[in-house]
Amino acid sequence: MLDPERTNVSQRKKRKCPICGKPTAEEVKPFCSVRCQQVDLNRWLDGSYRIETDERPGDEAPADPDERD
Repeated sequence: MLDPERTNVSQRKKRKCPICGKPTAEEVKPFCSVRCQQVDLNRWLDGSYRIETDERPGDEAPADPDERD
């Protein structure tokens, strides 16, 4: 069980920026700067964070069971 005395904000472990590892800034959490925030956004937009699969687009099953062949 957590001790309420140990859960104070000042005693919690400081989070690090997921891009560069520096301490986070309150204004751009969970990042340390606007630059790291924009680097992360660019990675999402260019597909760097996608999960590789063997499926191709169009391999999904139809949502409506009546549409199956």
